[in-house]
Amino acid sequence: MSAGLTSAAIVAVGVATSGIGLWGMRLSRTTSDFMVASRTVSTAWNASAISGEYLSAASFLGIAGLVMTYGVDMLWYPVGFVAGYLVLLLLVAAPLRRSGAYTLADFAEARLGSRSTRRLAGLLVVAIAWLYLLPQLQGAGLTLRTVTGAPRWAGAVIVTGVVVGNVLAGGMRSITLVQAFQYWLKMFAVALPALVLLAIWRNDGSPSLTSPELPTFRTATAVHLQSAVRLEITAAQSVVVHGVVDGHRRDGDLLLTAGEHDVSEGARLDFPAGAAVPHADGVPRTTGAAWAAPFGGDQGSHPLYRIYSLIFATFLGTMGLPHVLVRFYTNPDGRAARRTTVVVIGLLGAFYLFPAVFGALGRLYTPQLLLTGQTDAVVLLLAGAAIGGLGGQLVGAVVAAGAFAAFLSTSSGLIVSVAGVVAQDLLGGTVRSFRQGTLLAGAVPLALTFAATQLPVSEVVAMAFAVAASSFCPLLLLGIWWQGLTAPGAITGLLVGGGAAILAVSLRIGGYAPPGWPSALLAQPAAVTVPLAFVTMVTVSLVTRRSRPADVTHVMVRMHAPEPAGG
Repeated sequence: MSAGLTSAAIVAVGVATSGIGLWGMRLSRTTSDFMVASRTVSTAWNASAISGEYLSAASFLGIAGLVMTYGVDMLWYPVGFVAGYLVLLLLVAAPLRRSGAYTLADFAEARLGSRSTRRLAGLLVVAIAWLYLLPQLQGAGLTLRTVTGAPRWAGAVIVTGVVVGNVLAGGMRSITLVQAFQYWLKMFAVALPALVLLAIWRNDGSPSLTSPELPTFRTATAVHLQSAVRLEITAAQSVVVHGVVDGHRRDGDLLLTAGEHDVSEGARLDFPAGAAVPHADGVPRTTGAAWAAPFGGDQGSHPLYRIYSLIFATFLGTMGLPHVLVRFYTNPDGRAARRTTVVVIGLLGAFYLFPAVFGALGRLYTPQLLLTGQTDAVVLLLAGAAIGGLGGQLVGAVVAAGAFAAFLSTSSGLIVSVAGVVAQDLLGGTVRSFRQGTLLAGAVPLALTFAATQLPVSEVVAMAFAVAASSFCPLLLLGIWWQGLTAPGAITGLLVGGGAAILAVSLRIGGYAPPGWPSALLAQPAAVTVPLAFVTMVTVSLVTRRSRPADVTHVMVRMHAPEPAGG
């Protein structure tokens, strides 16, 4: 991949993003402009903007990496990401818009009449947004390091700087224009390369993706190891080594016998064409046949539970993502919110046709990523490996530009969400306080990026979905559709469900991975924590039914009244 071309493409995205944001600044004057774009965003613009901010690092890089590593079971990620909007459309979008709230914290207070519930909801908004921001910044670091060799922190700093600058300039109205532009840029950047790669694959005589001998190196391949690794060799093979293997410095031909071999950080291994890709410790062992079969990949213990828990998290977590929900407050009325959601489902469904293509073809053209564990980079490297030459460099630059657009657009929505909560609940709710909240919203996740364990980006995003599904999903569904929800019930459910999910996520990010069921529960907690939150909210609300707010009937009528009376 040409560092010059790719760097120019990334710079162009940053400049375009900043330019559109500054242009949007002319339209932002009031607090309502900064918070919810004065509730005047059209259906088409809002749908493009929602899709732009929703298609994050997990969508652009992570899904392809997971499909490449684990196999077809990982297609539940894009299915869940889209299906979550269907649940949102049917149950939440219009009533939430009619509630008149600016933020999730506003909704909690308006529905339950409780400042304590509002404060707790605000804290959860911040926690979910920061957790979701981590993979965006990590993905930016991975992209910039892969295409230019820059240190990982550089990408995170650039994305944070551009996004914070845009949000400071024009708030929600400004980033609406930016995110709508970035959706169509991302769509072009993923669709065109995928179609080109499919055409090449169909015509170059490559073996079937389900071939049991895969993965193998199609051409002579040099593998640079960025960390020490233990390799398992199934059949003796000769490689050229520059580095330390099994405690001895090697510079030249080496016969790797069957068994395990320890290779040091920084070593380079040159594999001949046709050689089998060794199995690296910590990377799933997935042949072509197992990769293409349900539950055929090495996904750890209890794969069926993990899949169902992932479905719980993605189907129900979307409605609890603060950067998604705040978008529905920008619609003029509930009817527009529903129309927007329908368009979003179509836009997302079209996009998610393509990342899996990169993951599947990566097993043919970039199998070395299975050896290094850097499969999240397959979208960035595949074009250069499959196409080669100037054409491969150009396509790779387009993909890198789309990846950076993904980080920028999602980060923008998340920072606006956090800034809105900080401004409303801590600093007085003015434009100045929104800008102060923006600085805080960007600084904390940037600092956490340097300390966080480098997990695959889609796994970290799935954790954010699990926390959202375990906290705001029951709050919204019960708050919108059940008059019996009380403030004590909501608070207890948020603490129990959300707290359990946050604990699991914290242990997972910290590297705690016990064997068996504990590992499965920590990796995918939603199947346990979501029902726990619902049961807790309902039980405590029934016990404390006397504390229902006096105006609950009026609030429910406002949320459910037909248009235009309820708009």
